[in-house]
Amino acid sequence: MPNVPSAKIRNVALVGHGAAGKTTLAEALLVCAGAINRAGRTEDGTTVCDFEPEEVKRKISVSLSLAPFDWGDHRVNLIDTPGYADFVAEMEAGLSVADLAVVVVSAVDGVEVQTQVAWRIASELGLPRLIFVNKLDRERADFERTLDQLRELFGAGIAPLELPIGEEAAFSGVADLLTDTAITYDAGKPSSGPIPDEMSAMEHRVHEALVEGIVVADDDLMERYLEGVTPSTKELETTLAHGVAAATVFPVVCGSAARQIAVDRLADFICEIGPSPLDRKPTVVRAGDKTTEVPVDPSGETLVRVFKTIADPYVGKISLIHVLSGTLRPDAVLTNTRTHSDERLHALQLLRGKEAQPISEAQAGDVIAVPKLSEARTGDTLAPKTMPVTIEGVPAPAPLLSIAVKPKAKGDEDKLMTALHRLQEEDTALALRREDETRQTILSGMGDTHLQIVLEKLQRKFGVEVDTEPVRVPYRETISQPAEAEGKYKKQTGGHGQFGVANLKIEPLERGVGFEFVDQIVGGAIPRQFIPAVEKGVQEAMGAGGHYGFPVVDVRVTCFDGKYHSVDSSEMSFKMAGSLGFKEAMEKAGPVLLEPISRLEISVPAQFQGEVLGDLNSRRGRVLGTEAGGGDEQIVIALVPTSEILRYATDLRSITGGRGRFSLSHDRYEPVPQQLVDRVIKAALQPA
Repeated sequence: MPNVPSAKIRNVALVGHGAAGKTTLAEALLVCAGAINRAGRTEDGTTVCDFEPEEVKRKISVSLSLAPFDWGDHRVNLIDTPGYADFVAEMEAGLSVADLAVVVVSAVDGVEVQTQVAWRIASELGLPRLIFVNKLDRERADFERTLDQLRELFGAGIAPLELPIGEEAAFSGVADLLTDTAITYDAGKPSSGPIPDEMSAMEHRVHEALVEGIVVADDDLMERYLEGVTPSTKELETTLAHGVAAATVFPVVCGSAARQIAVDRLADFICEIGPSPLDRKPTVVRAGDKTTEVPVDPSGETLVRVFKTIADPYVGKISLIHVLSGTLRPDAVLTNTRTHSDERLHALQLLRGKEAQPISEAQAGDVIAVPKLSEARTGDTLAPKTMPVTIEGVPAPAPLLSIAVKPKAKGDEDKLMTALHRLQEEDTALALRREDETRQTILSGMGDTHLQIVLEKLQRKFGVEVDTEPVRVPYRETISQPAEAEGKYKKQTGGHGQFGVANLKIEPLERGVGFEFVDQIVGGAIPRQFIPAVEKGVQEAMGAGGHYGFPVVDVRVTCFDGKYHSVDSSEMSFKMAGSLGFKEAMEKAGPVLLEPISRLEISVPAQFQGEVLGDLNSRRGRVLGTEAGGGDEQIVIALVPTSEILRYATDLRSITGGRGRFSLSHDRYEPVPQQLVDRVIKAALQPA
């Protein structure tokens, strides 16, 4: 593929709900452009963009994929993104480098949940949008109903540029509202003609409404239009392009990706009215406490950002990068501003699915692949050594569902952790942590499907098989009243024995304080050098678990008396005395089981608020309040026992039809209701 100047680049992300036909549309565009000879099928696992075994098996996209093609003198860097909720981070990564989002909507199913999610994210990014209504050849396809939905959900900026000719199986082409012509297709080949008589009146009416909607954005054009001068198609397209770039006008085009109807026109619209990287706002970069703006300039300093990493056990690491400024050439040396180490970009590639093609340069705005960068990871900025700046990318979404994993084969612990860290490099929505208290390795992701695919990749890419188990809740214990006890450790063996006595008083502290140790020894009852051993023994006993077997917190321990032996006393004997004394006092002090409480912030459409509140009540939740969110959304804020929401990601999707979203954080520990203690203990301590 030839090198292309920035003005002729179009970075386009295909977004929308799962099964709307994004990957099929990508295939159709590639065929139309002559980039591939025949369109693959998602059902057969033969598409360019869905090539990972996990995608072929499930017949869904699970990660973003690049599919560049040339259209005339333009380069379209097509970014196919997943439409399933578990992989929203991939969609966000694709949108972060796009200059235009093509929102694919099924004319059969209408505007679905993930379409609305994609629209919201694109809106937050200020990203221009164009809508492609797909599957008009299918049974129950309804363009007018879909258009009404788009207007209702996304506002007055929705501007149809085409109307379908024919319905369902009889769908054969589109009426171009800008030129008042009909384009019909036979085996994917277009031919132009007059608008069919039966739709002429409707087409003329919609055409007039479209023209009025376009000219209102240009005072000069508007004035001439009111004087009776009909704007040319070129004038309309130019004015429309300004509205698209400003994200105030959202054109709607239509067709059938599967039957290659109007796909060529979508490519035309992308190149004619879609923004180039030069229309993009300057990139805000940070150097220390200062921020500045870097324009998209092919002659400027070379600045790139890694927006996606692909971990391949054979090829190694492949970094997908967005050239934000300058012109990049092979063997360029840039500094990773996170690690301050130099990276040599040996090869530059255009990546189409899994096929790579070398290129000799990439200008500002381009999206390319670079293999085998040594330390770069997703989100890193690569810049000249004299330009130590960083770029804030789109933050990864917080993981919503967790499982505990352990290797099936003994001795594979290190291998498992290495593999998981490699997978984290390519999947920013994946989180990993070790819980020493429960002795579990916790893997967190966006949902069941996401985590299942990660486990499959572990085995396929790195040869690591794992067992999974539920995440154990980190319960705690405390006390409800003061108590005293004598800890006595006495052991006589041949030679020196062991002897130590520590008198302890324990008292409850306010929740969250932790632990206090008070030394009240006077008169040398315990030699000073042994008192730290008493404290250490107490702390070890607290960590080992109290009455219920969980770590003890929020306790003050006072050592007020004791006894020692000049020969047999030692640090060990007083550590044991401290441990024994604490355990005995704990039993007298009214042990209390504590459970972690999470703070939930849930955004849901108002229609689901009642069901969500009822569900929270069934989980022993305490609603702190509600407030208005964006649009018709309500934000519910609640405190809920962590044990009750371990699978809340799945449950909330079920309750709200996928329209709800939430964030959670640890808030505090609170006593478990007495009537539930036995049930909690049984569930928490049973073998995995």
